[in-house]
Amino acid sequence: MFVVFGALFTAVHNFFSTPSDRWRALFKRCGYFLLICFPLGPAFELPGGTCHTASPACQTNAKVEQLVPILQRWDLFVRIWSAGMANEITTEQHPEATGTVTVYLSPFVSVGACFVISVIYVASLYVWNSKHDRDHPSTIKRRFFSVFVVMLVAPFFVLTLTSKDVFQRYTMWQIMGFRKEGLFTATFVPLLLTMVLFLGPLSVQLSNGIWRIYSEPMYWMNAVRNLVWLRNHLVAPLSEEFTFRACMLPLLLQTFRPSIAMLITPLLFGLAHLHHIKERLQNGRPLREVLIISFFQFFYTTIFGIYSAHLFVRSGHFVAPFVVHAFCNHMGFPDVQEVQSQPQRKKYLFIGFYVLGLVGWIVLLPTLTTPSWYTNNLFWAGEL
Repeated sequence: MFVVFGALFTAVHNFFSTPSDRWRALFKRCGYFLLICFPLGPAFELPGGTCHTASPACQTNAKVEQLVPILQRWDLFVRIWSAGMANEITTEQHPEATGTVTVYLSPFVSVGACFVISVIYVASLYVWNSKHDRDHPSTIKRRFFSVFVVMLVAPFFVLTLTSKDVFQRYTMWQIMGFRKEGLFTATFVPLLLTMVLFLGPLSVQLSNGIWRIYSEPMYWMNAVRNLVWLRNHLVAPLSEEFTFRACMLPLLLQTFRPSIAMLITPLLFGLAHLHHIKERLQNGRPLREVLIISFFQFFYTTIFGIYSAHLFVRSGHFVAPFVVHAFCNHMGFPDVQEVQSQPQRKKYLFIGFYVLGLVGWIVLLPTLTTPSWYTNNLFWAGEL
């Protein structure tokens, strides 16, 4: 009871403190409270004593023994809680790099906030009580509204939790990837790099003549009026990259090195796609098939999330992962069966393009994502 009242009192105190500190403190207190309280289990309950005599001394000793673990955990809780009452953000001056300040944000705050953002994003898709599937126009329109609301809410996490030292040098929009410097390069170079990766599928489209439809004005006129096309090519890439990259990575990069931060958001991004399990089961698909498809989707969305996070961190631009995401959604997963159905000579030629594209992408990736190409001087650029 004392722990619960202490947590509530401190949370209320933080809520009415300065806006920049109260949410950061509240997130950290909640993290400490969950970390300490939930593992305690029966320690909060006072079990019956094990003394079999009726002497007052024996009963007193039994009660003291029962209180010892509670007092020990309370002491641990108070010490951790008190540590959290200190400055939530600390800076460390590197002696070898005078003038360079490394900002640290508590992992309870950064990871906890990212988890909350991802839950809000997925939950927003299911706030509507609809019997239609995900491709029905009414479902698509409602989910458009939901994700745009999430896009309005998510930046407040960046605004309230980011270190003051960061905001002394950059604006919120700059660390979220909305910058003028290097914008042209960030728009086209990552796209060209991704087209190299898709050299195999693009060569198949070129051979089949599918690419000719892109020169038809009617194709684009019909596309912009198609809700499924708009979802896959515009709204989904925009909302997902804004939420999982622009709003999460600036927080994680204040806690972890870029190489670690680039692995956390893809996991949340991949897990966020597991909600399709419910929709597939409702459509009558067998459980085994649903689990296989969902696991495969989790795998490749996580891999893409790593690539997308890499582009954001290296370029410091939101537009880089957004354009690449839209392009990848348009191309879809490479159709290997179509390559296998080609004549023998063409089949080996296309396989060669697949391999050449993958090797070329691996070779060009470090060069074409050089931070200086994109004028990336954000606070994490020094660790790249």
